[in-house]
Amino acid sequence: MSDRHEPESTDEIGLVQTLLAPVLLVGLLWCVEILDAILPGRWDSHGIHPRSDEGLVGIVLAPLLHDDWSHLIANTVPLLVLGGLLAFSGLRTFVTVTAIVWLVGGAGVWLLAGSNSNHIGASGLVFGWIGYLVARGVFSRKPGQIAVGLLVLAMYWTALFGVLPGRPGISWQGHLFGGLAGIAAAYFLSRESRSPE
Repeated sequence: MSDRHEPESTDEIGLVQTLLAPVLLVGLLWCVEILDAILPGRWDSHGIHPRSDEGLVGIVLAPLLHDDWSHLIANTVPLLVLGGLLAFSGLRTFVTVTAIVWLVGGAGVWLLAGSNSNHIGASGLVFGWIGYLVARGVFSRKPGQIAVGLLVLAMYWTALFGVLPGRPGISWQGHLFGGLAGIAAAYFLSRESRSPE
C-alpha cells in the first residue's frame, strides 16, 4: 500500500480554477475600490454617461466602480454566489456570459438611460447572471439547469423588483439591461449547444 498522494484529476483542477474566476473578479472590484479611496480624484465619475462620447468608456469601466463601500459590499455576496453557480458551467461559459452581460448590458444603458446621469456598479452583472441562470433552463429544458434556475429565483426573486424605476440613486436601467443581456446570452448559448457539429 502506498502513502503517496494521488494527483487530482484534470476535471477537479479545472473546476477549482473555474470557481476561482468569480473570486478573482470580486477581488479586482475590491482592489479598484481601495485604490479609488486612497488615490487622489474620484474614479466614480468614469461610469456610463448615456449617449455621450466620454460615456462610452464607462461601458467597460462601470462594473468596476462603486459609489462607496456599502455599494460594493451589497454586490459582493451575490457576485460570489451567482458567479460560483455560473462557473460550474465551465470557464468558457463564465467568461462568455460575463462579457455579453458586461458589454451588451452597458451598451443598453448607454443608448437608453436618462441623459445627464452616471451609471456605475457591478449590479448589472448580478442581474445578468440571474437572467442567464434562470433563462438557461427554460431554453435548454435540461432538468439540472431548470433546478438551478428555480434555486436562483427562490434566492433572488425580490431582487427582480430592482429592474423597476423608483429608488433614487439606483440604476434600474443597469439592472434591466444586465438582466436582458443575461437572457440573451442564455438564448444564444443554448442555440449553440443544440446546433449540429
